[in-house]
Amino acid sequence: MHTATLHGAAPAHNRRDFLRATAATATLVALGAPARVALGAAPEHSLPALPYAMDALDPVLSANTLGYHHGKHHKAYVDNLNRLVAGTELAGLSLEQVIAATAGKAAQAAQAAVFNNAAQVWNHTFYWQSLRPQGGGEPPAELRRRIEASFGSLAACKKELSAAAVSQFGSGWAWLVADGDRLKVVKTGNAELPLTQGLKPLLAIDVWEHAYYLDYQNRRADYVNAVLDKLANWEFALQNLG
Repeated sequence: MHTATLHGAAPAHNRRDFLRATAATATLVALGAPARVALGAAPEHSLPALPYAMDALDPVLSANTLGYHHGKHHKAYVDNLNRLVAGTELAGLSLEQVIAATAGKAAQAAQAAVFNNAAQVWNHTFYWQSLRPQGGGEPPAELRRRIEASFGSLAACKKELSAAAVSQFGSGWAWLVADGDRLKVVKTGNAELPLTQGLKPLLAIDVWEHAYYLDYQNRRADYVNAVLDKLANWEFALQNLG
C-alpha cells in the first residue's frame, strides 16, 4: 500500500470520517463490487456484472437504458480510472483507497479527474445494488423501525428522497444514509458521495440524465418515484445499515 499517498490525501478529519463510513463497503464487496483482476503485471479495476439480467428492471428501466448506462457510461469510468492511475502512486490501491487519496482536491486537475472516475465507479456499483426486480414495497421490519424513528413514516422518508433527487440541480445523486444512529437523506453533485462526509450510504438514486433519459426524457420525477415504488432494494439498505 502506498501509505504516503494516503497520508497526504486530505485533512485528517476527512480521512477519519471516510474510514468510519467505509464499513458499508464490506456489503458492497460481498454483493459484487468492482473487483481487482490481474492483467499482466498491473492489477486493474474491473467493471462488475449487473446483479440481474439486462431486462430485469422492465418496465421501469428498459434493457436499452441499462445497456447504455452500464455497458457504456459505467464502463467508461472504469476504463478512464485505469488509464489515469497507471504508473502513478495510486496504481494498486483499492477503489476506496483511491477515492480517499484524491477526495477534496478539486483544484488539482489530475487528482480531480481520478477522484471523479473512481467515485463514479463506486457510485454506480452501489446504485445497481440499490435496485432489484419487484423491489419497492415494505422494507424489512428493522429497517422500517429505523426509518420511522428518523422520518416518522416510510412515506415521509420516500417523499424526502424523491424531493432530494428531483431538486438536485444538474447531475448527481440522492442517498439514504446513516449518520450515527440517525437515518437521513442527502444529495451530492456530480461524482461526490457520502463516504467522504463520514456518512454510511444505505441506498442511492442516480439522477444523471443518462440514468433515465432514454425512458423518461425530462420527466425526472416520474423516474425517481418509479424507482422508489417499484425497484428500491430495501434489503440491500438493511445490510448496509449493519
